[in-house]
Amino acid sequence: MSSIEKIALFIDGANLYATSKALGFDIDYRRLLGEFHGRGALLRAFYYTTVIEDQEYSSIRPLIDWLDYNGYTVVTKLTKEFVDATTGRRKVKGSMDVELAVNAMELAEHVDQIVLFSGDGDFRSLVEAVQRRGVRVTVVSTLTSQPPMVADELRRQADVFIDLVELKPKVGRDPAERPGSREMRQQPPQFLTRGTINRGDRVE
Repeated sequence: MSSIEKIALFIDGANLYATSKALGFDIDYRRLLGEFHGRGALLRAFYYTTVIEDQEYSSIRPLIDWLDYNGYTVVTKLTKEFVDATTGRRKVKGSMDVELAVNAMELAEHVDQIVLFSGDGDFRSLVEAVQRRGVRVTVVSTLTSQPPMVADELRRQADVFIDLVELKPKVGRDPAERPGSREMRQQPPQFLTRGTINRGDRVE
C-alpha cells in the first residue's frame, strides 16, 4: 500500500482573495500548486468563484482562464448584481458554498487529506462530515489580521490549521509584481478542461 498521501485542494476564491489582501500580498497560483504537489499526490485543485451575469468584462476572467489551463478545476456560477435599496450600494448575491461542499463529499472517499482555503464558519459542518469519513482536514486562513479571517469554530474543527501568513514565502507575491493579464492569456492550453470558478472576491 502506498504511503504517499492523496490530497485535494478546495479554494474558496473570494475568501482567499480577501484573506491575502488583508495580509498585503497576492497568491501566486503556480507556486501554490507546486507547494502542495510537494506534500503528497495532489489529485485535484478546485477553485470556486462567482462571476457577474451580463458583465462584458470581469476582472476575474483572466485569472479564471489561466487557472483552467494550468492545473486547476475551476467552478463558477453566474450571479446577479443589484442595488441595495437601503444603502444604495451595488451588491452581488451569490455563494459557492453548496458546490464546494458537494464536491468535497464526492471526493472524500478518494483522498486522505482535504485542504480547505477558507475561513468561513459555514464550512464547519462540512469539515466534520468529511472527518467522519476518515479524511483529515487542513484549513488555511489567518488569525493575524484584524479581525481574524477564520471563524473560531472552523479552526477548532480542523485537524490542522495553517495561517496563510506562514505560507507567504512559498506561495506569495508582492502586489506590485502582479503579472498582467496578457501573460496569463499567453499560457498554452494544457489537458485540463473543466468548468467554472468562484469569485465573489473583489465585488461587494
